[in-house]
Parts: sequence; structure tokens; C-alpha cells
Amino acid sequence: MAAPKRGRSASAQSKPGRSLALILIAIVALTGGMFASGHNTPRLGIDLAGGTSITLRAVAQPGEASSINKTNMDTAVDIMNRRVNGLGVSEAEVQTQGDKNIIVNIPKGTNSEEARQQVGTTAKLYFRPVLATEASVGAATATPSPSASGSASSSPSSSASPKTTASSSKTGSGTPSASATSQGRALSDALKADASSSASPSASASASTTPSATSSAAASAAAAKLEAQYTALDCSKKSVQNTAGKNAKAEDATVACGQVSGVWYKYVLGPAAVDGTDVKKAAAVLNTTTAAGWQVTMDFTGKGGDKFAKVTGELAKNTAPQNEFGIVLDGQVVSSPSVSSSITGGSAEISGSFTQEEAQSLSNMLSYGALPLTFKTDSVTTVTAALGGEQLHAGLIAGAIGLALVVIYLLIFYRGLSVIAIPSLLVSAILTYVIMALLGPGIGFALNLPAVCGAIVAIGITADSFIVFFERIRDEIREGRSLRPSVERAWPRARRTILVSDFVSFLAAAVLFIVTVGKVQGFAFTLGLTTVLDVVVVFLFTKPLMTILARRKFFANGHKFSGLDPKALGAKAPLRRTRRPAGSAAGPVDPKEA
Repeated sequence: MAAPKRGRSASAQSKPGRSLALILIAIVALTGGMFASGHNTPRLGIDLAGGTSITLRAVAQPGEASSINKTNMDTAVDIMNRRVNGLGVSEAEVQTQGDKNIIVNIPKGTNSEEARQQVGTTAKLYFRPVLATEASVGAATATPSPSASGSASSSPSSSASPKTTASSSKTGSGTPSASATSQGRALSDALKADASSSASPSASASASTTPSATSSAAASAAAAKLEAQYTALDCSKKSVQNTAGKNAKAEDATVACGQVSGVWYKYVLGPAAVDGTDVKKAAAVLNTTTAAGWQVTMDFTGKGGDKFAKVTGELAKNTAPQNEFGIVLDGQVVSSPSVSSSITGGSAEISGSFTQEEAQSLSNMLSYGALPLTFKTDSVTTVTAALGGEQLHAGLIAGAIGLALVVIYLLIFYRGLSVIAIPSLLVSAILTYVIMALLGPGIGFALNLPAVCGAIVAIGITADSFIVFFERIRDEIREGRSLRPSVERAWPRARRTILVSDFVSFLAAAVLFIVTVGKVQGFAFTLGLTTVLDVVVVFLFTKPLMTILARRKFFANGHKFSGLDPKALGAKAPLRRTRRPAGSAAGPVDPKEA
């Protein structure tokens, strides 16, 4: 018989303790991370732990009654689902109910108030000119350009409708746009200009009692009030960040908060120049032709493009920060790119040092505004678990029964080899539990009943891998080989079979995860995770442990309770290597001589 290959494989065979030490270190590190995170149990889904149910009702804008249709409702569901679900495994459910309602079910452990703000900001999007801005009190000493800064320019036009781009560079720190004193002067000047523009051009100093003079006086008083609000505004306070300017009317100037690189800024914003419904489409794209990186593209409606061209043309005449327009979602500034020339053509690009996540988030917000729908919260109710503890208890019992049956099977058919299979199952279970507990706070993974089913199915997948390996070893023993070479000869063939089988299972789980939504994704995710862990356990624990035990007499001598008894397996006569006399011709060996 051929001797085991030398080199790297031989070294691995002689030092299986390294693999066992590696997986032990991984278990200790992951378990330590679990306890350090403070999340010692997996987060449960709404069907097991209860949660919050939010009912939203779609309300069309005036004159847009026909906008409440299946396409817009499905788009709204898709946007809301991405915002509350992230990777799709946090177990939040977003679905339509009837023609006008959207139901959002959020499991226990999620901030329901924050989630309600995320899904309830649908159509309150405005483009407002920035009149003044500075870092909020206590947030920073300098006043860098807020959220985004840069220039806006038109592309060289060779057609009737050239596409224009608005370039913006996101900066967390940089040259102050104005000192505290000059900011105050800029604000006063801007408010006075806004107040004077509200008055009739025919108003004069002597006509103090005319309607135009009265209007001017009212505007001046409103400007003074707004300036006082801006001075007192402290956006470093959480209670202020989401409420400042939230209820402002589109036609009124307002104060607002916005965040850039972890620093909160306060703004004075003029009346809305462009409404969110004027945006036809928005998307996050990766520009590979220049160094711009991730960008957000916007296409406006016909009227929206005219409005945008007008406001950018007016802003381009000013200096920073009054050449910026604030993109305001539900009262909060989410971006404030600056412009240097009028942007015409009905299209624009916001570029800068965006990450993919930031660009996608901004495009989602713009898409929210593109829908001519407003969602009003009809009800927010705390619900008990639909299936709850009883079903979780039943699922755990089912898993325990399945595991017990597998253990009994291993004890009956593989006897002593069960001391390898059972610890392998235990290691796989520990890794699965710890990783699920870590994924809860990490990516929002929630364990629901389908996910529990996926974990139970994984018991069978893991047991299959052991059985494939053990049967390959038995085949080698039936051929008349001793245990140690049988283990090393059986492993390459068993390894290929295990990898192919696990790859098919993982591929099925991946496809199921991609094409489904809601609870079924929990099953697919758990199945894929346990399939990957099966490969890790078999390679780093089961095989090295088998190599070590093959050196023990109990297994090497084929004890009748070892599960490797040659007589019980019907093994042939032992194979031996025959030494030929020097110079003899090679040829077949007579079995009697062997």
C-alpha cells in the first residue's frame, strides 16, 4: 500500500493539536466577546419575544389622490424595509395592509420611537437656502462648512439639455466658513434682506401706515424672533436635534439642526425653494471615471428643475455659507452642498467623500420625498408574542429530541466513534449560540421560529459530515489497512464529499435568503451560518481529534466497542508491503506471497 504523502499534509497529520488549540482559542475569544458585549443570549424575534406594531396610513398631497397606488405603496414599503431592516435579518416586518395602510412590526429590544421616526418621515423633504450656520454650543470650537461643501458647475454643453452636476465635498473639519461675529452679521444681513424682499418695492419711509410698510415691519419682527431662536439653539442636546424646525411650514424660514462627522451644527434656513415631490428619481452611484467616488444623482420634474435652477442661480451669487442649500428631511438637515453657478437641465449630482452607506442613505431620503405621499401614524401598539414562550419551548424540545436521536444513532452504529461525534456536535452548538448572540447587537439579527428550525436542520447536516468521514475510514479498514493510514487515506475523499455537500446547502440557503423576505430569511440565514460552521468544525476539530484517537490502542487495535472492529466490518486480510530481491523485475505480487 502507498504510504501517506509527505510534506505539508504529513506535518498537519503529525501536529493535530494545533488545529484543536486554534478552535479552542476561537471559542474562548468569541465567548469572551459575548460576555463583554453584555448580550449573553440571542435577540428574539417578534413571534417569540413580542414587540411593537405601527400602523401607517398613506395620505396623498392635495390634488394627488391618484398617487396612492400599488407602485408607490410598494416603493414606500421597500424604502421603509431597508431603513428598519438593514441586512434583512433584524426581524422587523414591513408590509401593506389593504390599499392605504402599511404595518411595521418591530421586535422587542428595538427603539420603537426611533423606528417610528425612521418610517414616518415620508414626504416632509425640502430644499431650503442656508442663511447661516455654525457648530452648536459645546460641540466644537471651529465652524467648518456643515455637512457638505464644494462647488457646483455645469458640464460643457454640446446638446440642448446639458446635464449639470453639483459637486460637494463632505468635511468634518476645515476652514471656518465664518467667525462667530461675522456669522452674526451674516445672519442679520440675510434676515434683513429676506425681510426687505417681503415688502413691496413701492414702500417708502414716509408711508409707515401703508400695507407694504406694515408687512415690512412684521417681516423685521419675524426676522428678529428667528435670530433670537438661532442664538438660543443648542443642537448638541439630543432633545433638540430631532425637534428643531420639525413643524415649520414650507413657506416660512426656520432654524434646524444637522450633523457632520459627529458634530452637530445649527442652521437658519430660508423658505423651501424646492419640495421633495419635485424630485423624480434619486440614486446612489459609484463614479469610476473620476476620483469623485460615491455620488447621489437627482432627476427633477419639469417644474422642479426650473425651481432648482432658480434657487441655485441665486445662491451662487453669495459667499459661504449662504451659497449652500440645505436638504431638510422632517426638520433635520441631512446634507447642505454649496453651489457656484446655476444648475440647469433638471439633473444634478451631489458628490464628495461619501461612503456607500452614506450615499445610499441620502438617496433613500430623497426617494422618500419623491413620493407624493405622507404617512400618518394611525396606531402604535405593544403586542405580546404571537407564539411566544410556548412555541419557543416546543421548538427547543424538538431540537433536543432531534439531537438525542442523533446521539442514540451514533452510539448504536458507531459506538466508540461517538466520543468524536458528540463533542463535535457540542462545539458546533457552542459556536452557533455564541455567534447568534453576537450578531444580535452587531447586525440586528433576531432569532425567530424559522431560524430555530434552521438550527435544528443543521444538526442533521453536521451529523452527515461525521458519517461520511467515519464510513470512509471503515472502507479503508475493510480493505485490510490499519487505522492510522486508514484515517489519512480516508480524509481526502471524505473532505471532497463534505465540501460539495456543504456548498450545495450553503448555495440553497443563499438563494433562499436573497429571493425571500421576512421570517423565511431567518431560516435561510441560520442554515447558511451553521453550514459554514460545519466546515470549520469538521476541519479544525473532528479530523484532528480523529487523528489523535487513532494513536490510542482502544481504537488502533480495533476493540469491539470502538466502532472500528475489523471482524465486525468484514475486513480482508491485512495488507503488507513485500520486499523484492535486488534486481528482480517488477510485476504483480502473488497473494500467497503477500
